[in-house]
Amino acid sequence: MRSFAAIALTILTFVSAADYPDRPVRFVVPYAPGGGSDIIARVVGLKLGEALGQSFVVDNRPGAASMVATEIVAKSLPDGYTLILADVPHTINVSTYAHPTYDAVKDFAPIMLVGSAPQIMVAHPSFGANSLKELLAMPRAQTEKFAMGTSGTGSSPHMTYELLKLRTGLVLNHVPYKGGGPATSDAVAGQIPIAFNAAPVSMPFLRGNRLKGLGITSSKRHPLVPNIPTFEEAGVGNFIVAHWYGVLAPAGTPPATVKKLAAQIQKALQTPDVKERFASLALDIAGNGPDEFAKIIANDVNRWREVVTKAGIRIE
Repeated sequence: MRSFAAIALTILTFVSAADYPDRPVRFVVPYAPGGGSDIIARVVGLKLGEALGQSFVVDNRPGAASMVATEIVAKSLPDGYTLILADVPHTINVSTYAHPTYDAVKDFAPIMLVGSAPQIMVAHPSFGANSLKELLAMPRAQTEKFAMGTSGTGSSPHMTYELLKLRTGLVLNHVPYKGGGPATSDAVAGQIPIAFNAAPVSMPFLRGNRLKGLGITSSKRHPLVPNIPTFEEAGVGNFIVAHWYGVLAPAGTPPATVKKLAAQIQKALQTPDVKERFASLALDIAGNGPDEFAKIIANDVNRWREVVTKAGIRIE
């Protein structure tokens, strides 16, 4: 026979899920404003707020390639009032950092994989190379002086660059930023010649001809930027890397609350304005629910651990 406490907890869970949310929800973004994660969180958060009648307040907490924000969420109460818009570094940091303060799998409740996008290596219009192929043809003594900004050490673009370096021998001067937005802004301003980030943050500048694309990590050229060649066209075969974005809650969040959030996010992703906004950013809508998203996270942890080991990356 179930104890009175267990029955009471079950009743409380259903009641709280039915009333959820009854106050504003904190939606943590692990990067500075202006990057892909920030843009996506604001689009999704606005839709959730409209559907559920409470504000989903975006809280930008950049630092340590998303670890600062991720630790905050991991240690938050599992009540559905603290969420995070996570991305690929969520599965990378547990390998690159010597002493991670959380488990990427066990300490979180996956809610929904929102979308994914290719990564694009971009450059200031004045940069000497017009494609990755031309960049790869330059002497290494020259390329190693070129500053390349990413969203941080251990970020997905950084790790993709490390994989590119292992495959081609290309050496650039990696400059980690606290988000893709600041790195891209510096490339637009000519402070650095190259930036490497997920497509959403670079797309407006590419379409406005304020940056030029050297290469894209998709399997074929993207219709929004058909002039940007793929990495495969540059001679780097089998180099398809997508950058995903998804919503997580702390482990222990009531299943009914997770289900409710997942259902509302799924609805939001099917609205015409969200579809149009995502398409303009070269962002493919995913819509993978909690169970599928959990498998993706677990698989990515293993995938990036292998790259980290081969590249010898370790952050104390």
